[in-house]
Amino acid sequence: MKNKARHLRRVLVSLLLAAVLPAQAQAPKTEPPAPAPAVVPTAPQISDTALLAALRAGGLVVYFRHTATDFSRDDRQMRDFDDCRNQRPLSPKGRADARAIGVEWKRLKIPIGPVLASPYCRTREVAQLMFGRYERSNDVRGGPADAGYGRYAALKQLLSTPRASPDTLVISSHGNPWRALSETAYLVEGEAVILRPQGAGRWEVLAQLKGDEWTRLK
Repeated sequence: MKNKARHLRRVLVSLLLAAVLPAQAQAPKTEPPAPAPAVVPTAPQISDTALLAALRAGGLVVYFRHTATDFSRDDRQMRDFDDCRNQRPLSPKGRADARAIGVEWKRLKIPIGPVLASPYCRTREVAQLMFGRYERSNDVRGGPADAGYGRYAALKQLLSTPRASPDTLVISSHGNPWRALSETAYLVEGEAVILRPQGAGRWEVLAQLKGDEWTRLK
C-alpha cells in the first residue's frame, strides 16, 4: 500500500509540473527599462529676452563649434597641435565671424568665465578672436577614437556639472563631440548651444544660435 501511495504522489506531481512548466515557458519576456537619456532633448522654448537674462545671470555653459574654415586643407599631415601650417585653418570669413561674435558679447554684457579651447589651431584662434584669451583643454576635444563613446566623458562632465559662478563657461570646440553627446544634428560652423547644467550627466538646452543670430538679442 505504501508503495502504491508513493507511486500515486509521483504521478500527481508529474501531472502538475506538466501543466505549469509549458505555461511558464510561453510567458512573454519583459524587456528591461531603457536607460534615461543623458540630456534633455526638448526643443528650445525660451524667449530671446529670457535667454539674455539667463546668460547675464551666469551659471550656464556655451559650446561653440569653431567658425568657418578652409576645407581645401586638412589635418592629415599635422605633426602636433602647434603645427598650424598642416591643419585646416579658419577662413577669412571665419575670422571675421569670430570677431563679430566677440563684439556682440561685449554689447550684450554677458559675463565671461573660463574659456576652454580644443588644442587645434582653429579652435584656439576662434577663442582668442572672440574673447582675447583661452585655456587649452584636451577635455573639450575628446580622447582617442578607439575609446568609443567614452572618449567624451570629460566633456560630458564639463557640460553637466552645475556652476555656482555668476558667469558663463565658454567652450570652443568641434562638431563631432556635441553631436556624439547630444545625438542631434551637427552644429554648423560658428553655431553655439547654450546649456544649463543639471548634474548627473544631464543638461538642459536653452537655445542654439548661429553665428549671426547673436545680433537679435537686445
